[in-house]
Amino acid sequence: MIIFPAIDLRQGKAVRLLQGDPDQQTVFSDDPVAVAVRWQELGAKFLHLVDLDGAFAGKPQNLTVVQAIVAALKIPVQLGGGIRDMATIEQILDLGVNRVILGTTAISQPQLVQEAAKRFSDRIVVGIDGKNGLVAIEGWGQTASTSVLDLARAMGDVGITRIVFTDTRRDGMMQGPNLASTREMALASGLKVIASGGISSLADIKALVELEADGVEGAITGKALYTGALDLTEALAVAEGK
Repeated sequence: MIIFPAIDLRQGKAVRLLQGDPDQQTVFSDDPVAVAVRWQELGAKFLHLVDLDGAFAGKPQNLTVVQAIVAALKIPVQLGGGIRDMATIEQILDLGVNRVILGTTAISQPQLVQEAAKRFSDRIVVGIDGKNGLVAIEGWGQTASTSVLDLARAMGDVGITRIVFTDTRRDGMMQGPNLASTREMALASGLKVIASGGISSLADIKALVELEADGVEGAITGKALYTGALDLTEALAVAEGK
């Protein structure tokens, strides 16, 4: 299983929001590049970046920082947040980002997702953020009428092979991931699933590893790493079956 340390970018800093609320922010570092290098040095094989300003604005706002992070690393990076058109997808991939994560676009522009998947294959990932079984969009500020499972199936139909699934109620709460929903998502969609939201202990990592056979291939964790609740080296060892 792949462990993705998360760096959430806001105004050029590494931050974390509680359940996506911009008014409940903690700044962990003024130097996201140094944070990224640290996670790489500790053994991370892949990094997860979120442009929070981009998610709220509908257009990436931290690409200068993203470019600096990519330039400083040898490991691949995936990025989500405010990516709403093909030109932006191309721009981000040209920066050296390995995967682009499309969120709100999956609801508002499914044709764009289909075109992007056709052009860039598995470099296009869809982020599905769930709130009470429905899809949360626009930086989690709104809820669509579409269920998370229906959206996942629809994305598989247009060529997407991998999704990031977040239970927004768990994000930043340090209460563990929603294992039942994550497993259901993988089984119902047939897609590869990267779990996100609430992952905060080695027990959480072990529980997700047990879901690998169901299609859960990765886990994103942020706040737990920054607070010291989860040790990245230990998490990587568990994820790799050591």
